[in-house]
Amino acid sequence: MTDSGPASLPAADRPETTARLRDALLAASFTADGLLDLLGAPAYAALARSETVPALRATRGDTPLETLVRLFLLQQPVARERVAAVLPVEEAVEAGWLTRVGGDEVAATVDVRPYGGPGGEDWFIVSDLGCAVGGAGGIGQRAEGVVLGVGGASTTLAGITVRTPVAAALDLGTGSGIQALHASRHATRVTATDLNPRALHITALTLALSGAPAAELREGSLFEPVRDDEKFDLIVSNPPFVISPGARLTYRDGGMGGDDLCRSLVQQAGERLNEGGFAQFLANWQHVAGEDWQDRLRSWVPRGCDAWIVQREVQDVTQYAELWLRDAGDHRGDPAEYQARYDAWLDEFEARKVRAVGFGWITLRRTGAAEPSITVEEWPHPVEQPLGDTIRAHFDRLDYLREHDDAALLASHFRLVGEVVQEQVGLPGAEDPEHVVLRQHRGMRRATKVDTVGAGFAGVCDGSLSAGRILDAIAQLMGEDSVRLRDRTPAQIRLLVEQGFLEPTQ
Repeated sequence: MTDSGPASLPAADRPETTARLRDALLAASFTADGLLDLLGAPAYAALARSETVPALRATRGDTPLETLVRLFLLQQPVARERVAAVLPVEEAVEAGWLTRVGGDEVAATVDVRPYGGPGGEDWFIVSDLGCAVGGAGGIGQRAEGVVLGVGGASTTLAGITVRTPVAAALDLGTGSGIQALHASRHATRVTATDLNPRALHITALTLALSGAPAAELREGSLFEPVRDDEKFDLIVSNPPFVISPGARLTYRDGGMGGDDLCRSLVQQAGERLNEGGFAQFLANWQHVAGEDWQDRLRSWVPRGCDAWIVQREVQDVTQYAELWLRDAGDHRGDPAEYQARYDAWLDEFEARKVRAVGFGWITLRRTGAAEPSITVEEWPHPVEQPLGDTIRAHFDRLDYLREHDDAALLASHFRLVGEVVQEQVGLPGAEDPEHVVLRQHRGMRRATKVDTVGAGFAGVCDGSLSAGRILDAIAQLMGEDSVRLRDRTPAQIRLLVEQGFLEPTQ
């Protein structure tokens, strides 16, 4: 690990060279599938943890693919003659993708990592050497302006993003361009911004080497590069959300106090959205003594926006500090310096009365509704990615429920969504269960308790009968007053619709 400045980058204005390089990579099967076939699952997974020994052992041959893996993924010098059999080596050196080292060897100047697109596309993510795996995994250098590649945060954001055709998308804090690359599939125009000019250069390389349309690149912090009259249909951001004492590393530290950067980002997004547009972020937020964390996040939501905020994880301040100290590699350095940095983190948290830090997703949707909906919840359980369609459907259901009062709800027809199972919980031998649980096996994989009426209602919802007629039949079977059942059941129906167990058919 080194603190020296990052290396020079390949030229971003050599489209012919980049196209030839892409063709050569594809011809050698330097793709996500090709890597998996060559390395095997254990070595492939180890690369995602920045562990290279298994891949080094798997690439001791001299095939074109092994050459490229050693060159671009493992950052090993390779004989120029061997590389020339795979790539236009002199052209790649001239354009800055490779550099001459030693006697007659060449080495990569950037990491180039195959990345499979959601539609089967063969994409390539460019990042600084030693920084291909982003986020809390320990990076290869601590230079101020380094640009990370694909990490768990970036793939999480890509998975939760609503993917509908849009005219204009904004990737704010683009980094290596992963979100801009995804947006290029369904947005007519993509704008990518970053405070770090090196990140914009690398984003241009990522898009070009992936064969994707170029994005409009703008330098600046947060929404500064966006014109006052400019609006978007989609805004995505994996911002430098780490709550740290000072702006030490550009890729992760926002430079504002506490969680102010994430708050500012969310609060300013509403006025940048077109009607019906989505803004989706990853964020950290403080759990402050004497304050409800959910109320804190509700206060961030801009006027005129529905919001769905999901807390996925909470760490106490010691766990959080240790996580990001390891990310910077401080645990491998001087123990006294490590202790001083650790103290600085805890001093910062103590001054702000922070007891823990939450991590999760924030989705906004611009709405014209008189009373926007704000949902803040904790959901640490496994989910099924990608979740973009699930998130879009959540907001569609909000619209439906706003437009239907109880009478309209009872006149509507519903269908139980696929892959929902019913679980009955109670003491062994008991005649009746203590409670009934409906559980999803798709999307958010929610589970919710229902009473016998709710379970019976959901079980017969196939779209053929209105909700009111189903309740009348249940009342007759149970010997209950149908009017009273119609009065008390709509709240349970609303919950089942809101959480995605039931979908309206008409």
